[in-house]
Amino acid sequence: MTRDEWIADFAAQAGVPRPSLQEIRELLDLAGVAAHSSERTAAPLACWIAGRSELGLPELLAAAQRVGPGASPPDAGDRP
Repeated sequence: MTRDEWIADFAAQAGVPRPSLQEIRELLDLAGVAAHSSERTAAPLACWIAGRSELGLPELLAAAQRVGPGASPPDAGDRP
């Protein structure tokens, strides 16, 4: 079974549409940033957070790139 077949079947079982090819690329980019900025296990958890967020994948990727080593800390005005 290929990755795309597995994802299509899993999406059907979960009752959601399968991701488009563009969404797959963006999710893999997000997972890559998480895995390379932290422990590898951050990747699936970042994708789980993405699935619960109302942000789009480009915004989530940008947010992930702002987290971790080398990222600039948020401004004090950005904190609640």
